[in-house]
Amino acid sequence: MAQRSFSDQTGYTISLDSPPQRIISLVPSQTELLAYLGLTDRVNGITKFCIHPPSWRSTKTIVGGTKKFHFDVIERLRPDLILGNKEENYRDGIEALRERYPVWISDIFTLDDSLAMIESIGLMTETEIHARRCVQEIIQKFGGIQKRRGQSVLYLIWREPWMAAGGQTFIDSMLTTIGLKNAIATRDRYPQLTARDIKQLSPDLIFLSSEPYPFKEEHVREIRHLSPSSKILLVDGEMFSWYGSRLRLAPDYFNTLELD
Repeated sequence: MAQRSFSDQTGYTISLDSPPQRIISLVPSQTELLAYLGLTDRVNGITKFCIHPPSWRSTKTIVGGTKKFHFDVIERLRPDLILGNKEENYRDGIEALRERYPVWISDIFTLDDSLAMIESIGLMTETEIHARRCVQEIIQKFGGIQKRRGQSVLYLIWREPWMAAGGQTFIDSMLTTIGLKNAIATRDRYPQLTARDIKQLSPDLIFLSSEPYPFKEEHVREIRHLSPSSKILLVDGEMFSWYGSRLRLAPDYFNTLELD
């Protein structure tokens, strides 16, 4: 089979001699996509944060976390394709892997970036039909989103210190897509906030994400003390930040959010 070349979303080009049979995924949302594409038998390594599909936790080899790879484990798996992400993985680790293996990196800011990633992985793995079906379903579902009335929203992702999703993030893109205005869209991508910052922002809405920090009802009360005029909701972080096949489910979830 003739060698094929593929450029990733950072502009880096890899070459594959044949459809990959020993794939490692370093990103949870892309791991789930591989399962959707029917690649169960061709994925042999995932991270400890790859929780979907649940069965893979016991049937695949764990190669470390998204920010710390176990290079010896990866070497034993002899991967012929590694899939990662510029934001979720760490640069030094990716560069070290690139010296030995084909490593394809996504770089996701918008829904269009996600759709392009899905199509690219479909091409590399020769699962184009499944990838195309996934993309078409996502586009159809997003076409049915009930646009909100432009309320301002603060999307918190961490506590001690408080951290939020700012502009130029995939989360910001999702907020905009459903008709909300990110209260810190002009700030850094993931800025730290003080209690005073939250009080001064006083957004219409505050979303407490289920990940990476697992916000609970007790934190709703804590935030309400800082911003009593805001409506505070616990939200499913996977729906706002996972950019693979889970996007098929996100629009229906967004439409259930009671924001008024």
